Amino acid sequence: MADHPAKPDREALLGELSALSATATSAEGAVSLSVNTDGVLTRLRLTDAVSRMSPDEIADAVLRTYVEAQRESAKRTAQLLAPLGSGGYLMDRLRWRVQFEPTPPTPPPAAAPPRAEGGDAVLKDRSSDAPAAAPPSGPVADDDWYGEGMRFDKAW
Repeated sequence: MADHPAKPDREALLGELSALSATATSAEGAVSLSVNTDGVLTRLRLTDAVSRMSPDEIADAVLRTYVEAQRESAKRTAQLLAPLGSGGYLMDRLRWRVQFEPTPPTPPPAAAPPRAEGGDAVLKDRSSDAPAAAPPSGPVADDDWYGEGMRFDKAW
């Protein structure tokens, strides 16, 4: 008889997956965070180094560090689940998490310089224009619609 690999202990595997935590720290040490086996953020720590960073730099450091921790979590989760086989949705998802690379946000377009008044401007500042005349009021009663030249028969 051929030796079959031992079936993993389900309870032990679930315990290891529940306890799994991956921690990563940004290159400049400003951001440190941890994720669980699902890649969900469980701890975020910012050091005083963030005071020397712009908001965009902080956001980028958090995102990059988060991705690094998620990758480590995915690798370790895949190692724990390897005895169950390498096929299926879960393993495909873990492989995707290991390869994920966030797309850096595109900076907003620079605001166009204000155009000179007139010229080829499409919009014109009309805040100093005189208010428009009120539109003529409509008829007060339905009977006002039947004026001169209109056929009207009270029998209708």
